[in-house]
Amino acid sequence: MGSLLRSRLFWGSLAGLALAAAFPLVGGPYTIGVLIPAFYFAVFAMSWDLLFGFAGEVNFGPTFLIGLGAYGAGIVDARYGLGVPLSVAFGTALAVAGGVALALPALRLSGPYFGLVTLVAVLLLQQMVTVFADVSGGEIGLSLPDVLSIDDATNYYFALGFMALSGAALFALSRSPAGLILQACGQDPVEAQALGFNVAKHKLAAFVVSAFFSGLAGALLVFYYGTASPGTFIDIAVGVQIIIAAVLGGRRTIVGAVLGAVFLVVAGEVLRPLGQMSTFAVSAVALAVILLAPAGFLGTLLFRRGAA
Repeated sequence: MGSLLRSRLFWGSLAGLALAAAFPLVGGPYTIGVLIPAFYFAVFAMSWDLLFGFAGEVNFGPTFLIGLGAYGAGIVDARYGLGVPLSVAFGTALAVAGGVALALPALRLSGPYFGLVTLVAVLLLQQMVTVFADVSGGEIGLSLPDVLSIDDATNYYFALGFMALSGAALFALSRSPAGLILQACGQDPVEAQALGFNVAKHKLAAFVVSAFFSGLAGALLVFYYGTASPGTFIDIAVGVQIIIAAVLGGRRTIVGAVLGAVFLVVAGEVLRPLGQMSTFAVSAVALAVILLAPAGFLGTLLFRRGAA
């Protein structure tokens, strides 16, 4: 506890949350509407960083887990009227179950094959949404009868609180003994196995945790939008943005993914008047940061100040 209170990262995170909490007092509805999805996007990126940064497994298909959570919650609400709480619980459980079903065979593979399996899983989910359009809404999208709230401030603080709690849980896990073992398994699985650690079990646990937070965030986000579409939740381009956000923020920092996610979303909105050039500009900045500062925003800051 003492080391936590002396940590600049801890106090910096609290200061950032305080500023974010005060933002609705000065920010307009448009800006608030931009930040709400950014907070959920940050949870996606933090969940991905746990799997890649610590377990050493490159998940090229984070939208598989997100899509399961979003569509699972959306379908049962739209078709069966279960309401928000039960629908969110179902979507989260579906994401975890799908994550386990995917991870069990995929984790037996080595090298790039794990990433390829996760990428194919996204393509399969996209096809399922199209084939079962009567249930999923297909390419047109699925409209939900329920939403989290019609009040912008309520949605904002709910998203901010969810992001803060998710970040605290994931960060605490990454710094726990289990997180250190997971990091060892990711960096040198042979040596970790020789020390008596069950590498497969720890990596599977990391995948389950990542699936839980990804699915939960996806299920909540679909009730913020009030609709689900493949381009919003399952598109491969969305998965690439999540990966870039986590890398920009800083690998193995968890909290850094928040900076990367907010930067990508806000920069995309600010440069939207440029049209197609906005994507090019944001991508160019992201590429420059990755090349010049591979440790990312927060990783570079912690390395220079020794604040970890």
